[in-house]
Amino acid sequence: MKKMLPLEGVRIIEVGQALAAPLAATIMADMGADVIKVEKPEGGDDARLWGPPFGPDGKTSLYFHGQNRNKRSIVLDIKRPEDIETLHRLCETADILIQNLRLGIMEKCGISAEVMCARHPRLVYCNISSYGQTGPMCNRPAFDPLMQAYGGMMSMTGRPSEEPNLCGASINDKATGLFSVIGVLAALRKRDVTGVGGIVDTSLLETAVHWVETPLNAYFATGDIPMRHGTGGAMIVPYQAFHASDVAFVIAAGNDRMFASCAMVLGHPEWATDTRFAAAAQRVVNKEALIVEMRKVILTQTRDFWIDKLTAADVPCAPIHNLGELAAADQFTHMDMTQILPECGVKVVGLPISFDRERPRSMRSAPELGEHTQEVLAELDSRRSQ
Repeated sequence: MKKMLPLEGVRIIEVGQALAAPLAATIMADMGADVIKVEKPEGGDDARLWGPPFGPDGKTSLYFHGQNRNKRSIVLDIKRPEDIETLHRLCETADILIQNLRLGIMEKCGISAEVMCARHPRLVYCNISSYGQTGPMCNRPAFDPLMQAYGGMMSMTGRPSEEPNLCGASINDKATGLFSVIGVLAALRKRDVTGVGGIVDTSLLETAVHWVETPLNAYFATGDIPMRHGTGGAMIVPYQAFHASDVAFVIAAGNDRMFASCAMVLGHPEWATDTRFAAAAQRVVNKEALIVEMRKVILTQTRDFWIDKLTAADVPCAPIHNLGELAAADQFTHMDMTQILPECGVKVVGLPISFDRERPRSMRSAPELGEHTQEVLAELDSRRSQ
């Protein structure tokens, strides 16, 4: 018998573009929610064209396939009163509306959070914005690199002698999607108790600030601007990449016991009692001296030699994989994180959550633009006639 997923019976209306809102809706779709994606008539979600690479049809980006599986797509022009009324009809059947259009668009069209929650009191309405709902920058558009820059993360990423670096993943968009899921599920639980929905607000800037929470708290306390540490960390040493005789790998000795074991493996047990290195705080102060000595030793053997020795001594370490190496790695394969989407045959990474030891599988490929418009409208008409 088919297992019930946690969000079966929950209906979500997504008025989303690009990443944050579509990702949030996809996460909940994979957990069983019925997601209806509302797209504009002129091309739909812009991410449909974000390629190459494209899917089997040669026109829909693989990016879109990954972020919009398990949904139904309908086309509505929210500038048209009749389509606004259709959206209201959808919301009569929905638990959640999630949107990340540019600030002011939903308000201009008369479907702001306040308006929708007044007409549909049980609705949980989630706004995802760039710089927040208010303030001098609230109307500006944003993409992830801008948030890594404005939110301070880029200033701390890279080597001290080089320009600040961008993190390769869209971490602010993706984490904002995650925070949105947390927020709407919390609001949904409250609604199930009180019978009343509400408004959930989050933004890329708030997410960006959350990423730098620890160094920002330290700045509040000390007034010191954090440095860039390359592949290393500010508060733990050794906690960075080292180049072996062939390629680089990472050592992360997170406490004094692990450091003592690391020193033993590297043939210098005296480091563990050296007053410069014995305690964690001392290693931070004397980081440069320690790292110079470690590099000399590590360069004498291969990466695999050191990983084997360090792993046997219970010192955390890892190879620096490119994505091809990750895809071929034994642990990645064992975790069975990928799936083949039905219909289109595209291979994607699945939900990083399991329920009762089973990872949910997508039951639908990403929809074609407006593929389910007639189906969804027919359902509304059927419901109205009952």
